[in-house]
Amino acid sequence: MNLSKKQIQHLKGVAHSLKPVVMLGNNGLTEAVVAEIDYALGHHELIKVKIPTDDKEVKQLIVDAIVRETNSIKVQTIGKTLVIFRQSDDKKITIPKI
Repeated sequence: MNLSKKQIQHLKGVAHSLKPVVMLGNNGLTEAVVAEIDYALGHHELIKVKIPTDDKEVKQLIVDAIVRETNSIKVQTIGKTLVIFRQSDDKKITIPKI
């Protein structure tokens, strides 16, 4: 699923008031963390994930792995916070047409 700029802007607006649902710990990105992110996406569709690292390359590798493993779409990354989206069958969040 590809989103247009207008759709991504809409999701950014919806995500603005959200708090991070999943926070990576000292162990980094484990299978349990990926499973928790997957579960949260199924429940909320749009979530924030806190990635506590200052290394930009490591953070980018983690972001890419999360998006790949959960079949989600990266909406944005601000500082240490990643916003991702994956629409469920219930379609809780309405995305505007292109």
